[in-house]
Amino acid sequence: MAETKTIRLGTRGSALARWQADWVTSQLEARGVVVEQVLIKTTGDVRSGPIAKLPERGVFTKEIQRALLDGKVDLAVHSLKDLPTEPVPGLSVAAVPERAPVGDALLTNEAKSWQELSNDARVATGSLRRRAQLLSARPTLTLVDVRGNVDTRLRKLHEGEFDALVLAEAGLVRLQLEHHIAEIFDKRLMLPAVGQGALGLEVRTDDQETRTAVSFLDDPPTHAAVVAERTLLADLRGGCLAPVGAWARQLDERLVMDAVVLSVDGQQRLAVRQEGDLRNPAQIGSTAAEALLSEGAAELIASIRDHSD
Repeated sequence: MAETKTIRLGTRGSALARWQADWVTSQLEARGVVVEQVLIKTTGDVRSGPIAKLPERGVFTKEIQRALLDGKVDLAVHSLKDLPTEPVPGLSVAAVPERAPVGDALLTNEAKSWQELSNDARVATGSLRRRAQLLSARPTLTLVDVRGNVDTRLRKLHEGEFDALVLAEAGLVRLQLEHHIAEIFDKRLMLPAVGQGALGLEVRTDDQETRTAVSFLDDPPTHAAVVAERTLLADLRGGCLAPVGAWARQLDERLVMDAVVLSVDGQQRLAVRQEGDLRNPAQIGSTAAEALLSEGAAELIASIRDHSD
């Protein structure tokens, strides 16, 4: 009987990336698979300044994908909101586990809710999507760029560098920091990033052994939802950093997706709801993108690129 190979799992070193890698490792090891974690430093880990100002895409994924292609690792675990939609020849997403909470969380020093923030409150986020949606609802807010891991951002909040902070609910739950959350934003006000809360397990396309080993982790409704969202983003040519929000989910036997594209200042907001057959999620994403493009989404996204340059 042939000996089963050790799966080398590439991961970043941040607390959240390590949680994701440890979770996948534990699931595989429970099935008798031997896993070796390999730490990889990415561009996003070493660059300073706002993520939206970095010139290249895939700042948290590119080096890990290169290690996959070079055969240095066999499996990558990505936060799907960080993974560019452009396909990489030779690589494919083999599994998408059940999604964590998709929402955006408000953390504050004093206010108990979004409504309680003062009109000129300083709200920190590193995301143009969050910034645009916040300004769309309350244009008098002062938006502050913030970088660093979750602990660094929490420290800056508690030291009074800003009055409130917006982070993904999923990351806080995974790191057992949900007690810091003041409120989860209503999806009617704040749609999440494409792929937010979902993990993507990426392998070499020709590595059938690793693909088979991780296949049990795939959750078909989550996989369908992120395919719809990522198709939308790809067809919009928005990139991971654009003010594009999307939330797809299964309702009965249908897949429903809400999507939005905004100007950087939040004053222009294009929204659409699309639904269709759960078995054809890419079509749902494409149809939603067509609707947004017919309303002028391409011009908004072009202006966003100009703003980031």
